[in-house]
This record gives sequence, C-alpha cells and structure tokens, in this order.
Amino acid sequence: MPILLQDEAAQVAFGETLGHALAGRGQIHLIGELGAGKTTLTRGILRAYGHAGAVKSPTYTLVEPYDLGRYRVYHFDLYRLGDPEELEFMGARDMLDDSVLSVIEWPSRGAGWLPRPDLELHLSLAEAGRRIAAVAHTQHGRDVLASLPAALSDKEDAC
Repeated sequence: MPILLQDEAAQVAFGETLGHALAGRGQIHLIGELGAGKTTLTRGILRAYGHAGAVKSPTYTLVEPYDLGRYRVYHFDLYRLGDPEELEFMGARDMLDDSVLSVIEWPSRGAGWLPRPDLELHLSLAEAGRRIAAVAHTQHGRDVLASLPAALSDKEDAC
C-alpha cells in the first residue's frame, strides 16, 4: 500500500523523516512525472541534515552538492542528460560513494550507468497531495523503510 501525503508540508515532513532514517548515506532514485514533487521531497531530506535554504532542481547543472557538516548530499536531476556516459565525465562515480547520500531525479536517463539504488520512490499526484510507493533494493534500503514510523511504513519490497 502506498504512502499518502496530503499536501506539500506533509511531503517535506516525510522527506525529513526519510532523511533521518537514511543516516546520511545511500542512493535514492526519485521517479515521477514533472510536478510530482521530487524536488519537494528532496528539500525535506536536506532539512534532516540542517539545510534551511532554498532547494531547486539542478536541471541545467545536473547536480547540486550540499556540504552539511558531517554529511555530504548530492542532488542530481538527470532530466536533461544527453547520454549516461556524461556522468562519468563529470566525476559522478565519486558522488555515488557509499559514504554519501545521492538523491537522483529522473534516474532512467542514467540507465546502464547508475548503480542499483538502495531505494526507489515512485511519486504520483493524488488529489491535492502525493502518493509514494517505496521499493527497497538493498539491505540498507530495507532497514530505512523498516525504521520509518508505522503510519508511513506501508511499502513494497522488491529485492
């Protein structure tokens, strides 16, 4: 059963809860159409690590790094990526290290190059809010989903 979030504030709050559960590491793929709230969710994740500023999708730069004290978060938006190999040329392999958190919007554009994520979050519109279906691909992903509060932990687990 999916996670239902009634409004933008609930989406940011869920992102913050998810950010705490991630403990500053892993790879998250955000999948959804334009306007589904991928960047809004990322804003919540970043708040978990103390970021209080604006968060905009790095559509033209492809990646926005956030150095947040002891945490390093990379926010990717691959919507305008021409070829997955471009990720190699921009040094993305180092940004996908196990010791950092990488949040990737439009991961299908990096297919064949990106490693398997810890979590996939499928976002869709649901009236005024959003619906999120979570799929864990690694033990870290399963642990993150299991640690979410019971009200939010409805999930699919595809290994």
